[in-house]
Amino acid sequence: MQIVLLITLLTTCFAFLLLLIFYLQPLFVIRWLGKHSPGVLYAVNTQTKAVALTIDDAPHAHVTPQILDILRENAAHATFFVLGDNIEDNEAILERMKKEGHEIGNHLERDYPSILLSPDEFKNQLCKVDEVIQPAGQIKWFRPGSGWYNNRMLRQVQEHNYRCALASIYPHDTLTRSVWLISTYILTKLFPGGIIVLHDGKADRMRTAKVLKRILPILKSKGYRVVTLSELVSEPLAP
Repeated sequence: MQIVLLITLLTTCFAFLLLLIFYLQPLFVIRWLGKHSPGVLYAVNTQTKAVALTIDDAPHAHVTPQILDILRENAAHATFFVLGDNIEDNEAILERMKKEGHEIGNHLERDYPSILLSPDEFKNQLCKVDEVIQPAGQIKWFRPGSGWYNNRMLRQVQEHNYRCALASIYPHDTLTRSVWLISTYILTKLFPGGIIVLHDGKADRMRTAKVLKRILPILKSKGYRVVTLSELVSEPLAP
């Protein structure tokens, strides 16, 4: 009986530790992931005060224009990972993104765990969205749905000249609606070379615009530039 209780206690503690790591995302874990997953970008090892802003699930007819307005007001740029299913009737928004210096990444067709797709379906969605967004930069960026990936997926995106990017500052904005909590999390976890992820694509994600309106002036006051992924990877590496 005591052995069973001990195993239960250890299992509970381990599960709690994993949840804590998932929520807090300690920098040493981010560094470890980057080192052991060289095909995936989590952060850039730079001392330059620059962070990449990435926004998933765009575009949305009402939310995305608000986000773009706030980015323009603060001279900030972002990489938007778009869903193919959200593009129809929002093509003008994609053109505005490009015109205003933002970057468009591939998030496949729909909000679904990419790792569950068959190899053929994964390739089909990757290529279909690529044809629509026509990435113009030297680097084409891909982000898997739900953040899960495997080596086969990485090989497939590399075959199509894409580079996989996740993030190092994830404020769990799909789980909480508190603008204050999301903003505080980002500002607390901030570091040079970090990659922030926020979400678009649904009407209730207008909070992303509110978060950006709150944090961008603060980032600027701290000396940070908010840039695209391609701009971030071009920053000088730390010695």
